[in-house]
Amino acid sequence: MKYTRLTKEQFEELHPEFINFLATQSIDKAEWDKLKFEQPEIAEQELDVFSDLIWEGVLSRATFLEHFSKNHIFLFQCFETYVESIILKSLVPETDFLTKEGLQWLSDNMFTETIEMKVGKKEFTEERNVSIFGLIQQGAFLSDGKLYQQINSIITS
Repeated sequence: MKYTRLTKEQFEELHPEFINFLATQSIDKAEWDKLKFEQPEIAEQELDVFSDLIWEGVLSRATFLEHFSKNHIFLFQCFETYVESIILKSLVPETDFLTKEGLQWLSDNMFTETIEMKVGKKEFTEERNVSIFGLIQQGAFLSDGKLYQQINSIITS
């Protein structure tokens, strides 16, 4: 398995797609039920293959990621062979970017000496989608990129 198996909730959400996936392999409901009972290891493999297909599609379309922690915000824009990042760090320890108040504080103090900002670029050392999946496993999530683009437009102008 290349990524990780989808959760039960994700499988439920993707139920129609999973049915189509099984149908492409000539597996109908009766055969699937029989497979789960008589050859659970094969059924598990099918779940894993489907999970990887879904992850591959999602990761291939991923452009922006965000990761928030108490004192840091990591913003990423993913390209074909590299990722660019903007890292914001509060130099005021009691700031909490995980709260609405912390984000308001960031807005009010963005370009003051209380915010450390670093911009970077890193070539992918492994396959693009695997690298992006690694960021997701560390807590990043897919985003629309608005925050990244707002900050990037200010610092590059």
